Amino acid sequence: MPKLQLPAALRRPAKPGSNGQVDGKAPEDLRETPAARPEPKVTDQAVEAGKDVVGWVDQRTGLSGFLTGMLYRKVPKGTNWFYTLGSATLFAFVVQAITGVFLAMYYTPSPTQAYGSVTHLTNDVFLGEFVRGMHKWGASVMIILLFLHMGRTFFFGAYKYPRELNWVIGVVLLILTFVMGLTGYLLPFDQRSFWATVVANNITATGPVVGPYLADFLRAGAEFGPTTLTRFYAIHMLLVPGAIIALIGAHLYLVVKLGTTAPPWLKAQRPGSTRPVEAVVAGANGASPNGDRSRT
Repeated sequence: MPKLQLPAALRRPAKPGSNGQVDGKAPEDLRETPAARPEPKVTDQAVEAGKDVVGWVDQRTGLSGFLTGMLYRKVPKGTNWFYTLGSATLFAFVVQAITGVFLAMYYTPSPTQAYGSVTHLTNDVFLGEFVRGMHKWGASVMIILLFLHMGRTFFFGAYKYPRELNWVIGVVLLILTFVMGLTGYLLPFDQRSFWATVVANNITATGPVVGPYLADFLRAGAEFGPTTLTRFYAIHMLLVPGAIIALIGAHLYLVVKLGTTAPPWLKAQRPGSTRPVEAVVAGANGASPNGDRSRT
């Protein structure tokens, strides 16, 4: 049976003076047998498949540019642990979101069943008390971290040009966090949460112009009723978290685009031995361009 000949482009080049033979073999005998080829490992195939998926997603979303700008952006000199307060606040919000999803699986937003569902979650569900405690105390931790983050931004002067819009977004996020705390406080629907929400809603009604309308919106009517709890539950689970997620996205985008500011004590200062150079305009105060005073 005749042997198959490899194309010339796939043949191994012969050494000079060997008359087309390498190590005593003809070029057609140097073909690599299938048994001699190393088989790809399963891990290598998985890595290549992952790269293909990431490349497919990146071609259609363009996320690599955003991730590169966020992870490899320039960090000012003097950056310290104070700059991690924003990331800590974001982590606290993620914990609140995850624990809130698990709590919503067992909670019933009904005036007659809300307290019973919370009691069942706390006493009977596996790790229910732990998850509820993380959600309850995590809300206070998130508010404290948010205040510390805004305090660092204010004292470091990071609210000034060109970061005014980011500061406004941060203030709105603070207000929405307070709304989250207010609406979530009523959900256990015990005596303490009920009357505390009544007092908070009456304070809201005393606000100028929009206060009474806002109080009626929160109560879902003129007085507290069965629909008040479902209104607070919808605001706490859907309305406010959606707004917070959108504003956090805008906040992070501006941080990546504008960067962070250096601490105020590391700003460049003019040495005391040097004097500012004063430019003398030609012809001003009777001085000529050559430095001689003109005679009048």
